[in-house]
Amino acid sequence: MNKTVKILIALSMTASLGLGACNKEKNDVIPNATTTQTTGTATDFEKQSLTFSREEEKMARDVYTALLAKWNNLSFLSNIIGSEQKHMDKIKGLLDKYGIADPVGNNADGVFVNADIQKLYNDLVAKGSVSEVEALVVGMTIEDMDIYDLQQAIAQVTNDDIKQVYGNLMKASKNHMREFYTQLTKSGGSYTPQYISNAEYQNIITTPKEHGGGGNGHGK
Repeated sequence: MNKTVKILIALSMTASLGLGACNKEKNDVIPNATTTQTTGTATDFEKQSLTFSREEEKMARDVYTALLAKWNNLSFLSNIIGSEQKHMDKIKGLLDKYGIADPVGNNADGVFVNADIQKLYNDLVAKGSVSEVEALVVGMTIEDMDIYDLQQAIAQVTNDDIKQVYGNLMKASKNHMREFYTQLTKSGGSYTPQYISNAEYQNIITTPKEHGGGGNGHGK
């Protein structure tokens, strides 16, 4: 994203995010865990994390949907959109299991409860509407951010089912990043990681697509 764009994503605890093109200013967007795990229940951290993740996955799906409508040459986005929908469904299943209110409900594409995610969506769509190359950079940025967020969440999650779903979503985000990278390099563009380390980024783009996860949204 260009340096004139700066976005704040914050949850209700201590996490915050600053988003700028090729400028890593992101702190944790996932709140710090503050409660002890109780058998059969979700911690306060997990409840907030799942609520945030549900809208974050919707944001990715909706941005890609808008960009595909703008740039029909980017037909590969159809597969990624389908994958993001599966991710949303997996998170919805966990929300239902743990009795957590769904922030998405019947909201239309591009509509979010979290005002900061709403701004993020608006800014990313605007950025990606400039050109096909910028649309691919937006895709890289979203997956970069998702991988980082999931890493932070997995480190604090205690319920195994949530941890497993997050692990599968992270595999999918890495696969999506690989696909965006392939398309971006073909288009003559480039990307500098903003959230994950450059070493991790290089590892992702130079290794094959990941498999596994038992259909939990690990791939396209």
